[in-house]
Formats: sequence, C-alpha cells, structure tokens
Amino acid sequence: MENYRTYLTEEELPTHYYNLRADMEKKPAPLLNPGTMQPMTAEELEGVFCSELVKQELDNDTRFFEIPEEIRDYYKTFRPSPLVRAYNLEKVLGTPAKIYFKFEGNNTSGSHKLNSAAAQAYYAKKQGLKGVTTETGAGQWGTALSMACAYFGLDCKVFMVKTSYEQKPFRREVMRTYGAEVTASPSDTTEVGKKILAEFPGTGGSLGCAISEAVEAAVTREGYRYVLGSVLNQVLLHQSVIGLEAHKALEKLGVTPDIIIGCTGGGSNLGGLIAPFMGEKLRGEKDYRIIGAEPASCPSFTRGKYLYDFCDTGKVCPLAKMYTLGNGFMPSPIHAGGLRFHGMSTILSELYDQGLMEAVAYEQTEVFEAAEVFARAEGILPAPESSHAIKATIDEALKCKESGEEKVILFGLSGTGYFDLLAYQQFNDGTMTDYIPTDEDLAKGLAFVPPQPEE
Repeated sequence: MENYRTYLTEEELPTHYYNLRADMEKKPAPLLNPGTMQPMTAEELEGVFCSELVKQELDNDTRFFEIPEEIRDYYKTFRPSPLVRAYNLEKVLGTPAKIYFKFEGNNTSGSHKLNSAAAQAYYAKKQGLKGVTTETGAGQWGTALSMACAYFGLDCKVFMVKTSYEQKPFRREVMRTYGAEVTASPSDTTEVGKKILAEFPGTGGSLGCAISEAVEAAVTREGYRYVLGSVLNQVLLHQSVIGLEAHKALEKLGVTPDIIIGCTGGGSNLGGLIAPFMGEKLRGEKDYRIIGAEPASCPSFTRGKYLYDFCDTGKVCPLAKMYTLGNGFMPSPIHAGGLRFHGMSTILSELYDQGLMEAVAYEQTEVFEAAEVFARAEGILPAPESSHAIKATIDEALKCKESGEEKVILFGLSGTGYFDLLAYQQFNDGTMTDYIPTDEDLAKGLAFVPPQPEE
C-alpha cells in the first residue's frame, strides 16, 4: 500500500506558473471599460492593479511565467502541500474508487489563498508601493494577504464581508495580528459603501460589495493598489502551483485521475487545481472529467447567465464576461463565505460554456453532512467551501460503488474549518437552514446587468 501522503521535495517545487489560456483555442473574453465598452488597456488597469500583475492579467499567449526566487523562498515556508490518499474515506464509503485530495490548508491562513497573496504582495513591494487593499469573504484571503504583506513589509487594508466579520471574529483577529486593518463591509468609510447601505439597509454584505469598497480605497490613496483573491486571470495563474504539484505527485505514484473536483466561488481553487490537467485535455493528450461544486444559494454556474457584468456591486470595476447571477444579486448569509460571489472566473466560464467541465450545486446542510463524514474518516476539519468538493466527491465515489468501477478521483481540499465552528455548531444543533433563490430572486439580480456589447 502506498503512503497516505505524498510530498514533493523542495527541488521539485514548480519554478514557473502555468498559464492555461495559452492552450485555449477560444480565449476568455477581454475585460471591458464600462464607459467605452472597449477592451481595458494596460494603462487603464495600472491605475488599480500592480503593473506586473496587469501584464499577467492580459497575457493570453505566454504559456509559462517564471516564479521569482523571492516568492519561491516564501513558498518553501508552507509548500509543497501534500497529496493525500483518502483510504479511510474510501473504507467508510465502501467504494472501489481511489480518492486523492490536494490539501492546501496546512498554513496559518488555512487555505490555498497564500499562493496568490505571496505573488501579489511581492509584485506590489517590487513596484515600490506603500500598501494594498482587498476584500475577503470567509476571511482566508484576507488572512493570507495580511501574512504576505507582513512578510514583504506592506500596509494591508481589508474589507471583510459583514456576515463573515460577525460570524468569524477569530479570523478577523488573525488578520489584525499580522498587521492588517479590517473593516466590516459594507461600511460608511467609503462613498460606495454608504450608497450600498442606503440601498440595502441591514444587509450582511457580499463579496461584490467588499470589492467595490476595496477598489475605492485603493484609487483614493497614494501609493496603494487593489489586489483580488480570486476570479482574475492572474490569480488562477498563481494558483496553478496547486495543479502542477498534484500532477507531479500523481506521476510519481503512476496514477492518472479520471475525475477532478473542486469547489467554485470565484474560481481560483478549482482553476489552479485543474490547470495542467485541463491543458492536457485542450491539447488532446488526455481526457478528464472536471466538476465544479458550488452552493445552491449562489449558483453562478448552474443557474447564472453567460454575460458581461460588473464584478462588484458598486459598479466601479471593469466588465467581465462570466457566468453571473447579476451584480445586484445579494446572496444569503451561508457559512461558505468564500463562495458568496455573484460571478465566476472568465477562464472557467469560457471552459464551462464550451462543455469542457461540469458543475453541480448543493444545499448547505448536505454539504456539512459530507464534511462530517470526511472529518470523522480523515481527521481534518474541512472549510465549508472545501466541503462542497467533498460532497461531490462522495457522490461520485458512491456511483462507483453502485457500478463497481474503480475510478480515480482527485479533489481539492482548499482549506480548513477551524475558524468555522459557529457553522459546525449550528449544524450539530440542527439549527442550520438552507436557502435556494427563486427565479424571481435571480431575475432581480440580473436586472442590474448592463447592456451587452454588440457582437
């Protein structure tokens, strides 16, 4: 029997990020300037983002980007992350399937987010900036960015979705411990925040709201830029280290996955995990079944529309063509705060639209049921976001049990749930509720989508 955990050596760590767009025949649609409806230029984007990150964002053709030595040195403090064979889960399920997961929660941020935070903080420091602003949902991204900023010596201002700010006070305190300034969003510290509060009094906020506030805070402060933890091309590029490590570890074991599963909110975790595998699929070298698992309460893929839309509620960001529920959609306060985004990565949206990947949506209680099964079997308390991938994995493993097929399943365990104990308490007490938006709810959100550009 092989080891439970497979690690790469430091020498085997990726030296380059893999840009999946280079192998996409049909590229993701470009970001548009909402005023002119023309593709955003580097000059326009550099008013908000770091210059090097803008280059990465707009480059659809360079297959590999070298990872600077300073970033690789920082990666060595928490990477490589293990590839784990879930023997106990297989036994509990009684499935012939072989289940592997890439565990990204073994750092203080508790998630995969540190992969991109390290890169973005490094490029901001290299540019000579004073600090960065950002949003965070459940808090993993904000924690990761505060860690990276502390390492590289940058100021960090975080707008945390109000629901999570209140549900996860300890996550907030970790950010403050690393020197970040944390503000509940929507807030009265920005003009867009005041506007959202007036329009949606008493709202628990959303990632779309927090993005708007973070962007305003960046562009109104000298020496600051905005950084984002998901959705953008540059973020999926940095997260490709997840898939590159997983691919190499499976190669060392002589194993090829049949099914690859990840949770989807903005798309960074799934996009990073599948990158080299999807590259092989696009090049016709191998075929994989790829599944994104999302919350039924915020079903961007399964019930959204493939349209140009604002990435933020305050409509201060560029337009992105993506699967969206509409920038006016205000998701219910589920505990998987990192998945409460109305849109989706433009890369994943294009791949999904082409039928190169699938999507499933789950209600909150069934996700926590799956999390409990996994925790008892494997001894890791998973994040609510990651538990969507666990639920999809269990479903696929049980299908193998019914059919007798010995398929290999790889899923992304993107983070831990040790700061989500309020959610687990509600699940254990039987007070957790589910919410599925009606067609009327979705129509209200989509009513805010801007006029579409002419084809």
